[in-house]
Amino acid sequence: MLVFLIVAIFAMYVILGILYESYIHPITVLSSLPTAGVGGLLMLWLFGMSLSLYGFIGLFLLIGLVKKNGIMVVDFAIQRLREGRELNDAIVEACEERLRPILMTTFAAVFGAIPIALGFGADGASRQPLGICIVGGLLISQVLTLYVTPVFYFYMEKFQSRVLDRIAFFQRGDAAAAS
Repeated sequence: MLVFLIVAIFAMYVILGILYESYIHPITVLSSLPTAGVGGLLMLWLFGMSLSLYGFIGLFLLIGLVKKNGIMVVDFAIQRLREGRELNDAIVEACEERLRPILMTTFAAVFGAIPIALGFGADGASRQPLGICIVGGLLISQVLTLYVTPVFYFYMEKFQSRVLDRIAFFQRGDAAAAS
């Protein structure tokens, strides 16, 4: 299962790298994954549950949901940068504009997973790790991600423009086209 998780994260990196035409911004989006994983595993540990198959499925769902939140912020900020905005203004506007959709999808997923976490339904106890992993991981990672992703994006964009854009191999697609 761990191998599948690593392969999934690598596949996400490659797809995001193609999307952003950058080596660095996929790392920015994926920077929120450790908080999600730690949040999900911490909640399983607090409730005395093992990382079963359902818990692992919860981690996969959690990774997808949290990654989507990072994509929303980074994608919006990149669009604003391409429109000519300053880096600071672009990331602040991205955070302000994408906060409501991020919170809406997070709370929809949390409220949808609460019945699973409480163990309702036939054989609900076996699926409880899935719900607890999703609910706990989303709540913990959401609080941290709203602060970590914009700051991480800011510094990674500075690193990209000051260091990596000077090396032909690591230039962004739009920077390479501009040269």
